[in-house]
Amino acid sequence: MDHKSKNNLPILYSFRRCPYAMRARMAIHISGQKCELREVLLRDKPPSMLEYSAKGTVPVLILQDGKVIDESLDVIDWALNLNDPDDWQRSKDTKKTKELIKINDGEFKYHLDRYKYSKRYDNEDPEFHRKNCLKFIESVNNELNNSKYIFDDNISYADIVLLPFIRQFRIADIEWFDSLPYNNLKKWLSGFLDSTLLNSIMKKYDLWKEGDKSIVF
Repeated sequence: MDHKSKNNLPILYSFRRCPYAMRARMAIHISGQKCELREVLLRDKPPSMLEYSAKGTVPVLILQDGKVIDESLDVIDWALNLNDPDDWQRSKDTKKTKELIKINDGEFKYHLDRYKYSKRYDNEDPEFHRKNCLKFIESVNNELNNSKYIFDDNISYADIVLLPFIRQFRIADIEWFDSLPYNNLKKWLSGFLDSTLLNSIMKKYDLWKEGDKSIVF
């Protein structure tokens, strides 16, 4: 397989609304790295993406030397290890951040899927899963009692990794979410929703098909 892009840049397979891909794109953006973006539909995966990564999930990053990185946290690490202008990594290895990510990517994501996409699952009660999601939502709200962001008063790794999933939880029922008593969390999320950071990585691009010219992201 030819691993070279036409612009000699890393190639990034992504899906705009996927929370894993979103957090990877935020790290790539803040680090100033350039990639050839290939926007895909997960229900119609390009054969080349599956050749690079049989998992069939995004993000998938192919470096110039052919190395494939297909876990979002590893893509974030790749980008921030090259350039971390705002020191997002300062919170990465703390006990609090590790525990929050473990719950976010595990228990919270499990219940989030069965709440937001309950029709995809057999005999699942979305209300039950929403209540379980709230346990994590409340814990993040409590983390924001004494600081603007999760770790301190500036954006860090902890915020970026959790943000897309909490955003997705809100989208499932915006009116209900906005009525919740978790003011710290709602203020934190609102700040991101209006931010240049999030808007810059949520631009809409045409779907990429095999043989198409990639967009530089």
